[in-house]
Formats: sequence, structure tokens, C-alpha cells
Amino acid sequence: MPELHETVYDSRTKRIGEVMDTEWGIVQLRPPRGGREWDADPRDLSPEAPHEGLDPHLPAVPEEWGR
Repeated sequence: MPELHETVYDSRTKRIGEVMDTEWGIVQLRPPRGGREWDADPRDLSPEAPHEGLDPHLPAVPEEWGR
């Protein structure tokens, strides 16, 4: 299960999100720059974001991943 405020990649929605809460085996994510939260299955989450295949209209990969 990811940690609170960890930035993760949701492979189901192909979105990057910040962990806001974990409850009943579901992870609640929010876009890194704010916005509407969504529920995610922890099995669909990974700590690294793929660089290929992301929708160009989605927020950019957080710069801390490039460090």
C-alpha cells in the first residue's frame, strides 16, 4: 500500500496522482497540481511513471522523478 502523499502512477487510468487517503483497501488519489480525487486499486499503482504512452493533455511527470 503506498504511503500518504506519495506520488504514484495509476495504470488503469494512465494518470499520475498523490495519495490522499487509504481506506478499505482503496487508495484515493488527487492530481499533483490539485483537482478532483479518484479511487484506485493499489494493485494498479506503481511508484514510477512510464514516459511513453501518456496522454499529452495530462499533467507532466513531476520533476522530482527526474532526479
